[in-house]
Amino acid sequence: MLFSHRVKWMYIGLFALVMLYAGPVQAALWSITYPRPLTDNDMRAEYPVALLTLALEKTGVKYSLLPSERILLQGKALRRLKENREVNVVWSMTDVQREKDLLPIRIPIAKGLIGWRVFLTTKNQLNRFSQIDSKSGLRAMTPVQGEEWPDTKILQANGFNVFTVPEYEEAMGILQTRQASFFPRSVIEVISELESGTLPADIVLEKRLALYYPTAMYFFVNRGNPTLARLIETGLQRAIEDGSFDALFESTYQETFKRLDLDKRQIFMLDNPALPEGTPLENKALWHQPRGTNVRR
Repeated sequence: MLFSHRVKWMYIGLFALVMLYAGPVQAALWSITYPRPLTDNDMRAEYPVALLTLALEKTGVKYSLLPSERILLQGKALRRLKENREVNVVWSMTDVQREKDLLPIRIPIAKGLIGWRVFLTTKNQLNRFSQIDSKSGLRAMTPVQGEEWPDTKILQANGFNVFTVPEYEEAMGILQTRQASFFPRSVIEVISELESGTLPADIVLEKRLALYYPTAMYFFVNRGNPTLARLIETGLQRAIEDGSFDALFESTYQETFKRLDLDKRQIFMLDNPALPEGTPLENKALWHQPRGTNVRR
């Protein structure tokens, strides 16, 4: 009886010890903050947030996923992430410098579509594109881009004379004053922008041409937060394996491909000298080429 009594208390003690260490793990709440979009109807954040939610759900952890208290444009959001302030995850197009400053989760969240670019322009400049049938012809025109965007360096490296602006909204005024001829926008962004109701009435979509350059949009975290990076990566990998990643991708962008008629456009390929060596280009399952498209060098 004495032995049985001791065994009983030994098991109770072990159970209490396990609960002492396991309890905080089970109850831990991952508080994840991403940059607040420009406006409430800025739909460009909808897919990244949905994918991040899916990844977190696949891990089974308890979490809160909330936008930052204030609006953070991309450059400021990346700086705040590097400083470990206001946000702890940002999605952004990659380049060598960003991968030095931050910790990338190298799964292209939009399967490379961030490098497929169509053009916003003004109605009174639209006819200028009708005769362009070569990359050199397009180079004769001036694109506008953000000062800190990786796209700016890519365009410059390919011979374009880029007009740069500090903020996204200023690009529209540059088009309207004809200081630039076109504003290359990713196929995953442009429909939302056109339907946002915030663009000037004379800003339109050019319908003949497109650019492509190999690049990826990743989730980034602070370099001091590898545990969060592993958590998100684990969730994304599980979503890829069970097909839910592709299901979300297709349901989000299938209509976009139809509306942009990418298979009917002349698409010119650009080199991307800022593409980091660790980009998983060899894993074809992580990338998507819209059906029927023909990319010209």
